[in-house]
Amino acid sequence: LELLDAESPTYALDVLSVIEAVLDYPRQVLAAQGSKAKGEAVAQMKAEGIEYDERMELLEDVTWPQPLAELLDGSFEVYRGGHPWVADEELSPKSIARDLSERAMTFVEYVGFYQLARSEGLVLRYLADAFKALRRTVPEALRTEEVQDLIAWLGELVRQVDSSLLEEWEALRHPGEVPLPAAQPVDETPPPVTANERAFRVLVRNAVFRRVELMALRRWIDLGELDPEFGQDAWETGVRAYFDEHDVLGTGADARGPALFRITAEPGRWVVRQTLDDPRGDHDWVLDAVVDLAASDGAGTAVLRVEHVGML
Repeated sequence: LELLDAESPTYALDVLSVIEAVLDYPRQVLAAQGSKAKGEAVAQMKAEGIEYDERMELLEDVTWPQPLAELLDGSFEVYRGGHPWVADEELSPKSIARDLSERAMTFVEYVGFYQLARSEGLVLRYLADAFKALRRTVPEALRTEEVQDLIAWLGELVRQVDSSLLEEWEALRHPGEVPLPAAQPVDETPPPVTANERAFRVLVRNAVFRRVELMALRRWIDLGELDPEFGQDAWETGVRAYFDEHDVLGTGADARGPALFRITAEPGRWVVRQTLDDPRGDHDWVLDAVVDLAASDGAGTAVLRVEHVGML
């Protein structure tokens, strides 16, 4: 972790990548990621007019995402040289929790995206392990606000899907403070998702940014399905109007940053504004939405209503 640049806009995600590199190898998930990556690569190569034989050759290098692989492998080789007892150990760089965060998806959306319905238990256990490892391994001195946000978001995501995966672990970490689930009648109802404000803010930010990513891809049909009340026609109008003004819509670390995202708390709701990251840096296009807190508690995730997409 000390090798990472704490000033980098991807620092929190890089911390997560270090942790993921030492977690167990979820073969089904990585195979699904590799298949998806190959499918996208083939579509891109066809669009570029690359011939079949060359496509097949290029596809041999396409696999699941492995962020920081070169840095981690190099550092581990140096470490292994001075610590022979880890000679048989291997790192496995991968991106599942990070991929989920970068795609700004819910757990259900992620499982559907990779067609992992038959392996969703494996996905959830992996995410729970990632959360536990973050909580247990990352020193307080290295936990920036963004790292703490990431830890809170990941824990709340797992808790809302199956709280039992974390309750017993918490009880074992704090014996006498948290009763083990088996010692009392089991209440399978997760806590209100809005109770953990830090985690809920991340859920809201991800829900909003998922729409920004779809805007960048000009996928107003998908946006209309996400927001039927706002409607596909309104989304198409907003997206077309933006791209009449600009060639691209930023979705990188700066676009996701706190400077372009604002929440105003009101009774029973949050009013949200995501400023779009246009290439000129004018920042005069926005996505406005309202988050229903009671509905979010009922759904176990952020429930929002888009109200406006356009210029200020």
